[in-house]
Amino acid sequence: MVKQVPDIERVRFDVETGRLDRSSAEGITNPFDLNALEVGVQIKERLGGRITAISMGPPKAESTLRDCLARGADRAVLLTDRRFAGADTLATSYTLACAIQELGDFDLVICGEKTLDGDTAQVGPEVAEFLGIPHVAYVEEVRAFDRERIIVGSDVGRFHYVYELRYPCLITVTKDVNVPRLPTLRDKIRARRAQIEVWDAERLSDVAELNRFGLKGSPTTVVKVFTPISSRRRGVILEGDAGEIADRLFDILKEVGALRIEGE
Repeated sequence: MVKQVPDIERVRFDVETGRLDRSSAEGITNPFDLNALEVGVQIKERLGGRITAISMGPPKAESTLRDCLARGADRAVLLTDRRFAGADTLATSYTLACAIQELGDFDLVICGEKTLDGDTAQVGPEVAEFLGIPHVAYVEEVRAFDRERIIVGSDVGRFHYVYELRYPCLITVTKDVNVPRLPTLRDKIRARRAQIEVWDAERLSDVAELNRFGLKGSPTTVVKVFTPISSRRRGVILEGDAGEIADRLFDILKEVGALRIEGE
């Protein structure tokens, strides 16, 4: 699963509405999704198989799918329809899960940890729940895999876990899992000529409830986006002779709870 996101270094942010002006910057392939694709390509090189890249977005997201084809994907599907617009993470996950069901049998779904524009890290695990398959998030290493299973290491902050999953399953990967390869000129030319399959909402009607797409299927709404105010340490300059400074420092440490006086 891949997404086209605005170039975060060039995109403008509307402070009044709290929204990204997506038209202000060129769309690029979400960097975390390139790591996910690289995992798929490495598995395909050893075990064979086919990689399908799926993206939900406007027609211009086709360029992201061509990027995926140049980097090793075999098939590309673009989910684009006005009925998909306004989707929150739940509706987005439902739509993607329905598309995967429509594709048919699969072994492994690979997603980037998160996207640069949304930064929720929710879509991958939600897709797995809709599909009813096991999943592991924050995968930073793929330790082993064969035709029956995959063993991965997951970093969740203070702890590192190792999981063994049987197919079918889903993983979301971090940027530490690998270094995505660069496509050659020949790969880019081949991808430019390749066919992109375009699916609308009706294409999924056999496996989906259409009223669960887009804004209609979204129970959450982003009301406001803002930058939190960060508080800095306050410096205190103490003046006077050594005895006065020591007394004042003692009082300050008591006030902030840094000292506990026996008997008080």
